[in-house]
Amino acid sequence: MNLAEVSGSLSAIGYGLAAIGPGIGVGLVFSAYIQSTARQPESSRITLPYVWIGFAVIELLALLGIAFGYAFGQ
Repeated sequence: MNLAEVSGSLSAIGYGLAAIGPGIGVGLVFSAYIQSTARQPESSRITLPYVWIGFAVIELLALLGIAFGYAFGQ
């Protein structure tokens, strides 16, 4: 047995790396919303639906990453 041998599925590591992107994306979406609301508070009700749509799309990408990671990682 070689000490550098890796056994098992690497899908979990792949998803961990793939989750970095959506994590950063969610932070950027909410950061932009907080900054825009701080600059123009009366627009907060107008821009809030777009924040949730952006959040949902980013989270969908994260879920697709885990689904494809386990589907094609075999």
